[in-house]
Amino acid sequence: MVRVTYGAPRHRKKVRLFKQARGFRGGRSKLWRTVRESLIRAWAFSYRDRRQKKRHFRRLWVVRLNAAARMRGMSYSRLIDGLKKADIQLNRKQLSELAIHDPAAFDTIVEEAKAARA
Repeated sequence: MVRVTYGAPRHRKKVRLFKQARGFRGGRSKLWRTVRESLIRAWAFSYRDRRQKKRHFRRLWVVRLNAAARMRGMSYSRLIDGLKKADIQLNRKQLSELAIHDPAAFDTIVEEAKAARA
């Protein structure tokens, strides 16, 4: 029986993976076993961090909103409560952008939230 070596398909696979490992340091881009290990690890981190990125941005927006709300005499939780009671449906990203780029508009939103809580 003939021994199958998978010559061409294996070479194509190696070329593809070495190409993905370009930019890695040292043996991580040159040695076959190390390249495979490094890529598997990199894929795991990228999968995890695509989810973590969403969490990190939400945390950033909350911190920004808390700072902006406290400058106007209100805490973050009271601001969000007031917005829900006033039926203002802006998400945290939009609110934090408003607080940075259009403080006047954010002031009116905060006033509406204060009025809805009172």
